[in-house]
Amino acid sequence: MFGSVGSVRETLDRIQGEYQQLPGLRLTMVQAQTLWRLDRNTCRAILAALVDARYLSLASDGTFVRSQPS
Repeated sequence: MFGSVGSVRETLDRIQGEYQQLPGLRLTMVQAQTLWRLDRNTCRAILAALVDARYLSLASDGTFVRSQPS
């Protein structure tokens, strides 16, 4: 998956930054893999962590979107 905790943090920060800069960003798993050059398992784990943290939501159309603050 990743070589170090630092690289995981950098990748999470990068993905969160993209979603902050582009509030309407909607990506499928495959699109996210391509955009961030991640393998399938890594991408799945990172997106799952962001969904678990309620930073992202999985929309009914299968895209990952930024969660709305409550």
